Amino acid sequence: MNTIIELLPYVQIVLSIILIGAVILQQTGSSLGGAFGGDNFSAGFHKRRGFEKLLFNATIVIAILFGVTAFIALII
Repeated sequence: MNTIIELLPYVQIVLSIILIGAVILQQTGSSLGGAFGGDNFSAGFHKRRGFEKLLFNATIVIAILFGVTAFIALII
């Protein structure tokens, strides 16, 4: 049990760095014009394929793992 308590902060640091990298690597479908009210209808019809889909799913899994480790750290 002590090894989990000692190892958990390092696991959270690694997961957070990987999660930040995964979020930054993802492409956004909207441009700067969408932030100022410009219409961007093509972003709604974008389908993820290949590496983009893998990165999207990996980001979700990493975020869930990070949330679980944070919850475990809260309980312990």
